[in-house]
Amino acid sequence: MAIPLVPAPATIRLPIASFEARNDHAFPGRRAAVVYLQGCPLACGYCETASSMRPARRAAPGEWDAIQGLLAARAGELDAVVFSGGEPTLHPDLPTAAEACRSLGLAVGLHTAGPYPERLERLLPGLDWVALDTKGRGADFDRIGGRRGIWRQHALSLSLLLEAGVPFECRTTLHWRDLTLEDLERLAMTLADCGVRRYAIQLARLERCLDPAYRDAIEDAPPREALETLVRRLRPHFEHLELRG
Repeated sequence: MAIPLVPAPATIRLPIASFEARNDHAFPGRRAAVVYLQGCPLACGYCETASSMRPARRAAPGEWDAIQGLLAARAGELDAVVFSGGEPTLHPDLPTAAEACRSLGLAVGLHTAGPYPERLERLLPGLDWVALDTKGRGADFDRIGGRRGIWRQHALSLSLLLEAGVPFECRTTLHWRDLTLEDLERLAMTLADCGVRRYAIQLARLERCLDPAYRDAIEDAPPREALETLVRRLRPHFEHLELRG
C-alpha cells in the first residue's frame, strides 16, 4: 500500500524588528497589530525607525512562529495585522506570512514605499489595505530616499494599486529640509491626477529623525498656517485628505 506523501508546512522566515500588540491607526477602522520587519533599501533623513530597522539581516529560526503564536492567542481582540518596517516587501516569505494571518481570520495591511513592484503584485491578492509612502515627485523621491531610480519602482507600485482596486492611501512625511510648499502642492496634484483618492501628509518629528541634520528646525520653514491653507485648497481634489501631526 502506497503511503501518500504530505508536504511539510512551509517554514516562514521573517526578521522581526518589533511587534506592536495594538495600534488603532495603522489600519483605518480596524483593531490591528503591527509587525515591523527589519531591513530597508532606502536612507531617508527623517526616518524614525532606521536605528532599529537597519541593516537587513537573516531571520533566526522561530521568529515568525513566535509572532504567529501571539496573533493566534489574541483571536477576538484583533481584526487585522499590518506589516510595516523598514520595508516589508524586502522579504520573500511575506506573502506566505500574510496567508497565514488570513487563515487566523485577520485582515492584512501593508506599509510600503513600493521599491519592489513585482513583490507587491504577488502580495496584492492577499491584502485588504495598503499605505504607500510617497516621498516626492521623480528626482525628489530619489533624493529624499537616497537611492537613484527608486521613483520609477514606486510609480509602478502605484499603478498596480490603482489597477487592483485594493483600498489604499498615499502618505508623505513632510520635512521642510526635503520639500517646499510648492513641491508638496505639485506632488499632491500629481497624485490626484493619477487617481489617488486618499492622501495623508504627516509632519516629521524632528527629535526622532535618523540624520542629526534633520533634527534642527528649519529657520525659513513655512508657518503652520500656510500649510493648513494649502491642505484646505487641496482637499477638494481627494475623497479624503488628512494632515497628521
